[in-house]
This record gives sequence, structure tokens and C-alpha cells, in this order.
Amino acid sequence: MQTEMLKEQIAAARGETAADLVLKNARVVNVFTNEIETADVAICGSRIVGVGSYTGATEVDLQGSYLCPGFIDGHIHIESSMLCGAAFEQAVLPHGTTAVVTDPHEITNVAGSQGLDFMLETTRDLALSVYFMLPSCVPATDLDESGAVLDADALRPYYRDPRVLGLAELMNSYGTVRCDPGILQKLADCAAAGKMVDGHAPLLTGKDLNAYIAAGVCSDHECSTLAEAMEKLRRGQYIMVREGTAAKNMDALLPLFREPYCDRCMLVTDDKHPGDLLRGGHMDYNIRKAIRSGVDPVIAIKMSSLIPARYFGLRGQGAVAPGYAADLVVVSDLEQFTVEKVYKNGRLAAADGKMLTPAALTVDPARFPRVMDSFVMDEVTLRDLELEDTGSRQRVIRLIPHELMTQEVIRPFCQHPGTAAGVDVAEQIVKLAVFERHHRTGHVGLGFLGGYGLICGAVASSIAHDSHNLIVAGTNDADMVLAANTVRKNRGGLAFVANGKVVGELALPVAGLMSTESAQAVEEKLQALKAALKAAGISGDIDPFMTLAFVSLPVIPKLRLNTYGVVDVDAHRIVPAVF
Repeated sequence: MQTEMLKEQIAAARGETAADLVLKNARVVNVFTNEIETADVAICGSRIVGVGSYTGATEVDLQGSYLCPGFIDGHIHIESSMLCGAAFEQAVLPHGTTAVVTDPHEITNVAGSQGLDFMLETTRDLALSVYFMLPSCVPATDLDESGAVLDADALRPYYRDPRVLGLAELMNSYGTVRCDPGILQKLADCAAAGKMVDGHAPLLTGKDLNAYIAAGVCSDHECSTLAEAMEKLRRGQYIMVREGTAAKNMDALLPLFREPYCDRCMLVTDDKHPGDLLRGGHMDYNIRKAIRSGVDPVIAIKMSSLIPARYFGLRGQGAVAPGYAADLVVVSDLEQFTVEKVYKNGRLAAADGKMLTPAALTVDPARFPRVMDSFVMDEVTLRDLELEDTGSRQRVIRLIPHELMTQEVIRPFCQHPGTAAGVDVAEQIVKLAVFERHHRTGHVGLGFLGGYGLICGAVASSIAHDSHNLIVAGTNDADMVLAANTVRKNRGGLAFVANGKVVGELALPVAGLMSTESAQAVEEKLQALKAALKAAGISGDIDPFMTLAFVSLPVIPKLRLNTYGVVDVDAHRIVPAVF
């Protein structure tokens, strides 16, 4: 059967027989030579067989439109879209994304291997190719309190799955360079399977960086400066240029969008909210932004197709060439870069921004109880928010616009009647709390957040990287309690409370991270929440939920807050919130 198929493809490639489909009069984006060719593209079954002059059983005249290889997002967390597999596909494939490489460490921090099984199953039969990197740090570090632990023994069987490409972002660089036995075993297993190891090491430099790369870590998506990216490039890493909802690093890394650097750099999104996907797009948005910043369009496309395909070993993907998968994107011009049609495996899958045959989400809740019912915590009370230490100074976790990193600020308390100690709306300082929600431990971390902008009420979210405990930021304790309990009642999600009333809420019952609804339905509720928060003082310059979600991630400098308390990431220890 295989030899007969090969005969048919060879005959069509030679022009002896008609191809199944020919896309006529295309301007083909050649990512091998960085040029544009005018040609027909012949397709047999799911593969391209020729670029030149061809006839086919079906012919589509592209009339000079540009034909690009399908886009590949080399690093994304699908859970951050708040969408399950089918809804996520409907949001990204019409924008030209034909493959993604996802790290499901969000859901596995909640539900362990059951969460990984859920993600594998709900993406298995999509038109979108969904590949996986196994979560390397569940929990992220020993200073985190997650719903599950995934050790090397738990991960090892998954390497047999052909959709598993390697070990995901190794966030615990501290443990890696200090030879943590558990991490070393995961690295050894990945190497034995012949797979890749992705990195996550913001600001790591010098000999520690050398040690991290020597351990087998091949890439990094956390570079926020050109100097950092160049050091990692010089030491042999691939650089993932991230442009997502919360973290936006493209502007700082634009000098990499040229030879020779672009051959070891790729565009990724990391985290994207549904509204950004629906309105701005996915990989097409990143390509479009690069083009508007003066980048050669072919280079931007290459960094979104051929480079990630090469890096991950996806043979036969990422180019418009004979023998490659017929995953193709049609755009009318390279300036506006509007995706008009998307072909997946040789068939028209999307046109004019819509899937032609959208898949449906089918989930048996009984098979995934830890995913579908993940909240195990008591109601929050005012007592939970009482600060034990009433010292004279407060440690503030200060947000940096458009960055995931934070700064440390130390200032005197400012006591206002009716507010929590330390809250200072005029200085944009609010109270912060993180409640353990997986094992009913009753652990609560308390601190203060600066630069968030909230002037009244409280915001609560069960999306709190990476352990996804319940995080709440507010100007007063009463509203913080109501916001927390609203999310708890919904088995996860987002809530905004002001003056004792629930202003808006979005239920995310799938592990407290995702909805079973469509992208449009989720986005409608999310936008109502964001509009209310903008009116409550939060700047339109930040995403109120995506930004808050990273405040508890104890692997990115400088300060974070989780269920154990304030974490000094550089020192790798818990420090007092007040002193």
C-alpha cells in the first residue's frame, strides 16, 4: 500500500498524472532561500508533490496570493486560552496555525497525570496538530504547593506517545545546576528517548548558564533583553521570541530577526487569552507585528514554520516543498497579512476566519474526576486574611509593565480606615492573598502588590501559575472574601467584587483553568469583567487576570507570593511580608 502511494506521488510530481489538488498561480514563500517564487503547488493526498507548473483533478486559482507554510507555535500552554481542545482549535486554525507544541503543566499541577491524559485525549482527533512537551516541574519548585507531583517515574511511559516531543520548560534552573536528583533523572529519561528539553531560565548567566545548557537544555523563551538572548545563542540555545497576552518580548529582541540569528530563533506565544486570539490572531498576529516593525516578511514566516519544525524534529513540516505536509496558509499580501484560507493535510480546513467543519468537545466527567472537580478547600473567612506580623514596614511585590519579572519595594505601612493594613490606593498598593485549594491544608500566603491599579473591590482567580491555587488581590478584606468564595462556588474561574457585590464572574470548571464553552462565549464574559476592572482603576496597559496569574509563580525574579508566603526567587527562600 505504501509503495503504491509513493508511485502515485512520484507520477504526479513528474507531471505524468494529474495531482489531486493544484493551487495555481501562487506566490510561494520559500523559507529555504528566503525568496518568493511564482508557481503552482501540486498536492496528492496530504503531501505536497511539486512546485512548478501542474494540472490537477481539482484546481484553485490563487490569482497571485501568497502561499505560506502552516504556522507552528513552538511553545504554548493551551490552558491559558481558557479553552478546551476543540474550542482552542476553532480559535487558532483559521489564523493559519496548523500545529502547536503545548506544555500542559497548568492542568498537571492541578490534576497530575490525569490532567495530562485529559489534554492528550481532547486534542487527539483535531485537524490541528497538537504535540506535547512533558511538564518538567510539577510543582515548579520545592517552594510551591501544587495539586499533584509528577516525578520521573510518572513521566517515563509518556515518551512512547509519538505526539510527545520532549521535556517541557525546565523552570527549576536553581535545582538543575545544583544536581537535584529528581531533575537529573528526568533529563536522563528524556535523553534516552532521544527527545528535546526546553528551557526557562530568566537572567541565568555565566557558569550557571553553561551548567544548565550542559545538562541538555536546548532553548529558552524567557529572554527579555538582547544581551541575555545573545549570550544564550552564543552558548548554543535556540531562542523562542515570545509575544503573548502578558509577556511581550519581541520589541527588545528585534535584532534577532536577521541572519545568522534568525536560523536559531522562533516565534512563540506562551500564553494567549481568547479575546487576543479572536481579535488579533495567533501566530499571524506575531508575524504581522514583526513585519510592521520592519522585519522581512519571509524571515518572520520562516521563524514561525521551518525553524520550530527543525528544532522539534517535525520532519516534513514547515515549508512549501515536495514531500512536505500540505499544511498551507493563503494570504493576499505580506503587509496586512490577513489569513484568507488554511489547508490542513491537503484539505481546505478554514476560510475567511472560520473553520469549515469544527470539532465538538466530548468529555466523560467520570473518567477525569480530578479535572472536572478540582476545588478541595473550605470557605474563606475574614480571619484567613489577618496579618500575624504587624511590623512597621511592608514588602511590596511591584509589577513591571509588559514583563513577568517583578521588583521589590519596601515602604512604611499606610493605615486607612476600612482597609487592610498596608493598602494604599493612591500608591497603587493592594493586599494580596493566595489560598491552597487542592488538599484542604488551610495554608494562606499574605502580602502586598504594587502597580496593579485597583482602586476598589477585589479580584479573585484560580489561574495562578503554576500550582493554580486561589489568588486574590483587593483593597479590603470583605470584598476579598466574597471574591474568593465566588470562585470556589464555581469550582474555579474569575470574579470581581466591589462594595460587597459580585460585579462579574467567569466559571472555569475544567481544573479551575478552562471552560467547556466556545471562545466567543468565554470572551464575552471575560470582556465584561475586564471592562468593570478598567472602570475600577486597572490600567488598560495590562491584562488584569493574566498579570495576576503570574504573581504567584516562584521561578521568575524577584518576588512572588504563594501559599507559603512571599518568595524571594533569587535567594530561593520565603521572606516576611512585613518586618
